[in-house]
Amino acid sequence: MEGKHNHSHGAHHETKNIKVAFFLNLAFTIIEIIGGILTNSMAILSDALHDLGDSFSLGMSWYFQNLSNRKPNNKFTYGYSRFSLLGALLNSIILFTGSIFIIYRAIPRILNPQEVEEMGMMYLAILGIIVNGAAVLKLKKGSSLNERVVSLHLMEDVLGWVVVLIASILMIFVDMPWLDPLLSLGIAVYILFNVYKNLKDSLKVVLQGSPIEGDTDKLHEKIEGVLDGGEIRDFHLWSLDGEYHICTLHIKLSKEISCAEQDLLRLKIKELLMQDHIVHTTIEFQMGEEGCVL
Repeated sequence: MEGKHNHSHGAHHETKNIKVAFFLNLAFTIIEIIGGILTNSMAILSDALHDLGDSFSLGMSWYFQNLSNRKPNNKFTYGYSRFSLLGALLNSIILFTGSIFIIYRAIPRILNPQEVEEMGMMYLAILGIIVNGAAVLKLKKGSSLNERVVSLHLMEDVLGWVVVLIASILMIFVDMPWLDPLLSLGIAVYILFNVYKNLKDSLKVVLQGSPIEGDTDKLHEKIEGVLDGGEIRDFHLWSLDGEYHICTLHIKLSKEISCAEQDLLRLKIKELLMQDHIVHTTIEFQMGEEGCVL
């Protein structure tokens, strides 16, 4: 229960982080639209459209993360933690689509650059870095897949504004309006690479892959090391949401032991699994051939 309590406390913290990031992003999107009109910058207006999509995405993440805090019930006996994972998957798809849109808009601007108000772009870029950077720092403390994907959304915005800042300063002194879309293209490719990694992690959890690094054979060896000749007959390991890991074990003992000895052995095995952050474990013992179903 302690592991589940800590998990719930962490989920509440994640919800608060995403809520703050949502309002920061939404407020700045409005400022960005106004700034894009005043500076006559299509690049900023395009980024405003992308940030508006981010705001919808963050709102969705906030909803799913909040939903994931609900306690287990008869309908969802493990609770609602996987709704946070659903938010991570949907956000990855939205971020992928947004990056493709940036690439689509950047390539024509490289071939046919347009003049913009460089000073206005520079001031807006500084504000964008501060606002989005604050949101990234808020989410950096989180560890859920949902927070990681949302943080990636905002990191994309920070990097995008760094590009706008560099491009605007250079364009003040040198006539090179093609620089902004060129750098934006590079950042979009970088974001797509990170989306791929986060999407792969999310799909691994959905497909119930092992949450520990490397082969599970080493984990088997550690467990069998405390069994005194016993063997593992059945072993299943998966993650509920990328953080809350679950394991079920069916163990054939080499000799009969008392209930007290079984409790002690069960505790030793759980302590071993806790070293790999496996917090929920169900262990079934079999002595001799009695009760064997394999």
